[in-house]
Amino acid sequence: MDLHVEEHGPAGQGSEAPEAGPKALITRFLANRAPSTARVYTTDLEDLARFRGTSTEDAVRSLLQDPATTWRRLLDYAVDLRRRGLAPATVRRRLTTLRSLLATARALGWISWELELPTESEVTVAMGERAERERSSYLFPRHPGEADRLDLQHHALREALGRNFLAPIPSPLRVLDVGTGTGRWGFEVCWEHPGALVVGLDLVAGRGEAPAGYRHVRGNLLQGLPFRDDCFDFVHQRYLVSGIPLGAWPRVVAELARITRPGGWVELVEPRMPQPAGPATEHLQRMFLEMAGSLGLDTGDVVFRSIDRYLREAGLEEVTRREFELPVGEWGGRVGSFAASGVRAGFARVCETQQARDALSAVEAMTLLRRSTQEFEEYRTVWPIAIAYARKPG
Repeated sequence: MDLHVEEHGPAGQGSEAPEAGPKALITRFLANRAPSTARVYTTDLEDLARFRGTSTEDAVRSLLQDPATTWRRLLDYAVDLRRRGLAPATVRRRLTTLRSLLATARALGWISWELELPTESEVTVAMGERAERERSSYLFPRHPGEADRLDLQHHALREALGRNFLAPIPSPLRVLDVGTGTGRWGFEVCWEHPGALVVGLDLVAGRGEAPAGYRHVRGNLLQGLPFRDDCFDFVHQRYLVSGIPLGAWPRVVAELARITRPGGWVELVEPRMPQPAGPATEHLQRMFLEMAGSLGLDTGDVVFRSIDRYLREAGLEEVTRREFELPVGEWGGRVGSFAASGVRAGFARVCETQQARDALSAVEAMTLLRRSTQEFEEYRTVWPIAIAYARKPG
């Protein structure tokens, strides 16, 4: 939802009227309150400012962007409050103070939207996911739209290949999908091979009702796989360049080889940045790479170029590498449409992270995403994908 701001609203572009700024909003919010209530509200606003590492006025300004950004910021704040050991009732009171502040802004006509606070269950889930992320290096934050992004990536590749994997294994009986995401790949393998047991490993469970032959196992690949040696016919892993630190790749692939039975197959699928890229797309890619670099992830195309080498170094044989270029954009038909939606969703997650850090405005993000989508058509962008598979010696 776009943020509607009156002519002199708090998110005005460089010409904010003093009477409509965060300081004036705080004054109006505290006016006519009982002294004890005003002190509590002031303390709550000051605590938000400490959390954000800024002034109270700037902390209030950060809540006046758009409802989606504000909701995420309040969820992050609620998680911080809980991790500090505050009681759920105290957390709820502080969030309610901020909702009341936003209600005042709406009554004054400075914003046009209402905000639903994160629920207690949403805060609890976010705490667990925060703890998991701190033990991992996954680039993309958990988000309601993340599942759609992962499914779009799956559909684009599935449509382009006409199949779910390239390894020459006609009837796998025990299959592992590492970093399974929503589980869509594993579900389809179950449907294609009704006699197979397909295990999807990820930090969180996927979505939807799983087929009878599918099992989810919670785990962090970077901490080792919770399976014995030589137990899967086929081990599949894809799109984890955004989750595995560059230096950990040889160790990770060796772990995949360990749990594959003699004669079984391992398949890796990894992309590089879409190309050619216009100015807006290049800007979004730079933001992506800056975030990736901060997590120790690959910021070039090392993984894309090396997945077959990793398989060889893990002691696997019959290594085969193939490369594909998925069209990105409506110019590429059904595959291009899926790929464009997936790439755009990934860029949107990056923009949301930058917005949460106050490094990008909502208007700037929307402009970059819109222009990038146009550039997909103008430049006839493609998304290079490398697939490598290999057999474990018998």
